[in-house]
Amino acid sequence: MLSAIIGGTGVYGIPGGVFTEEIMVTPFGKAKVYRGEGEYADLVFLARHGVNHSVPPHKINYKANIKALSMLGVKNVLATFAVGSLRESVPPLGLVALDQFLDFTSGRDFTFYEGGKWGFDHCVMTHPYCTSLRKRLLEVAKEKALPIQSAGTYVCTNGPRLETAAEVRMYAQLGGDVVGMTGVPEAPLARELGLHYAAVAFSINWCAGLKSEVMEMHEDGLEALKASILDLFITTLRSVQISGCECEHASLGYHPPVEEEE
Repeated sequence: MLSAIIGGTGVYGIPGGVFTEEIMVTPFGKAKVYRGEGEYADLVFLARHGVNHSVPPHKINYKANIKALSMLGVKNVLATFAVGSLRESVPPLGLVALDQFLDFTSGRDFTFYEGGKWGFDHCVMTHPYCTSLRKRLLEVAKEKALPIQSAGTYVCTNGPRLETAAEVRMYAQLGGDVVGMTGVPEAPLARELGLHYAAVAFSINWCAGLKSEVMEMHEDGLEALKASILDLFITTLRSVQISGCECEHASLGYHPPVEEEE
């Protein structure tokens, strides 16, 4: 079975592996993926921003990316997010296994359920990240003695601008733990297609106004941390066994496509 890793900021490939670029043509546009070879033949890698980090958060074709993975037969997906931290419990270089999100985006193409020829449905998002995949990921992290916060709420903003100090205070009061720009609509789109999707965020700085007037990027130790995340992901994807998961039945009742009225 193919599994996928989606790399966010700073994660543009899987070192040591041979991966071949493939352009997937989907009903929602093209998506570039990288198919593993040899010992990595069970993996697909997708660079969310492109391998040169040329695509800003609001311009990412989330629907094409997720649809491409589904078309390849991928069932399990793990994603990385570089984030700013709202909490002392997630210091720079800290890891969080996300379990909830708050969506503050606007103007994004956020659903496959467009009605008409696409049909539509209502997707249950009580647990937006696969509980089965998260459970196994946390087990593997413990086995590897990799410190990780077992739950956290991701606040998604439009970007590419950063947040004001007032926004940061609001997000923290609402229960957010970390802030990023790409977590939505990626997670709900994966859920709409029945994929088992989970994500780990790694903090690269404190959010605006929390520690100093100047945002400082904490790069010391970042490369080693990213390598640890990829090792965690690969081990998790190769060892997880999922059956009867709610991700496969997250939609309430499918409304089939219909011919649009003139």
